[in-house]
Amino acid sequence: MDAQSMANSFVVACPTDGTLNRVPKARLSAQPLCGKCGDPLFRAEPLVLTDANFDRHATKSDLPLLIDFWATWCGPCRTMAPAFEAAAAQLEPSMRLGKLDTEAEPHLAARFGIQSIPTLILVRNGRVLGRTSGAMPTPAIVQWAEQVLAGG
Repeated sequence: MDAQSMANSFVVACPTDGTLNRVPKARLSAQPLCGKCGDPLFRAEPLVLTDANFDRHATKSDLPLLIDFWATWCGPCRTMAPAFEAAAAQLEPSMRLGKLDTEAEPHLAARFGIQSIPTLILVRNGRVLGRTSGAMPTPAIVQWAEQVLAGG
């Protein structure tokens, strides 16, 4: 692949098996499939982030990743969950959305200095572009993420 083709494409991690796929930017919204497993690269729903798949999506993929740090015991987190899911349908394929359970993955929460939940952090290529805490409705999540991405 030549330099221009690489500049006009994104590396996108498959939500099913983590395979890194190179997708032309113009084809991101054309429902691309994973070259290995054949599953859709975008599902319009948040991905469950774990230690096993986190770096593939947060650092190895060119796609920005909006992370919802949450826990099952957190009332505001449970309240915001449907709004975050709805935001995934609106924000993909310009970014991937993922949920990270701070109880199941405490070392990843510590890596980002999570002190309160829910906390949203937008990262691209492993670099934090923005963060905010507190439950938000879908329009606020979408607006905040788009605003941070535009400035980042």
